[in-house]
Amino acid sequence: METPNGKQETAKKNLVVFASGAGSNAQQIINYFRNSSVAKIVLIACNKPGAGVISIAEKENIPVLMIEKEHFFKGDGYLPEFQKLNTNLIVLAGFLWKIPQILIDHYPRRIINIHPALLPKYGGKGMYGQYVHEAIINAGEVESGITIHYVDEHYDNGDIIFQTACPVVEGDSPETLARRIHKLEHLHYPIVIEELLQKM
Repeated sequence: METPNGKQETAKKNLVVFASGAGSNAQQIINYFRNSSVAKIVLIACNKPGAGVISIAEKENIPVLMIEKEHFFKGDGYLPEFQKLNTNLIVLAGFLWKIPQILIDHYPRRIINIHPALLPKYGGKGMYGQYVHEAIINAGEVESGITIHYVDEHYDNGDIIFQTACPVVEGDSPETLARRIHKLEHLHYPIVIEELLQKM
């Protein structure tokens, strides 16, 4: 499509955000792409009734897909719903279930996740949220950080796209470390998403 000045205009990419919790990362992504020419958030997928992210989606007028476990893992993974929306990228933002193989196969290197530690350390099943921060503090680590990575069939295992670190300071609690990590997530995740989309 051409703009009035004759330049080619590329169509916006369609983002689907998966979240299970309060949705602070989802909110940052929505804010970042609100007036973007690169992408728009077309759906929030959530597996937890009553999660804060549902209220965010309603406030932002973004449709919500409630994911049911049996259908997700033993059915079609809701693939037809994502195909109908011409989904370009699936973004996990605090989503606590593994992604079924049918989606991984259909969206190779087009599903990404953010992890609140410097992978490959402190990843794997059960390592999410406060559990990660507790483990890092208990181990006496002097730094933590975030990892943005592609999603494959194993927890926290796909190729790393981006990492950045922050210090673990003396007297840190899981809560104080979490606040520092959240700042990194909110700052970097939308930018990395945009960079990936621009390469598609």
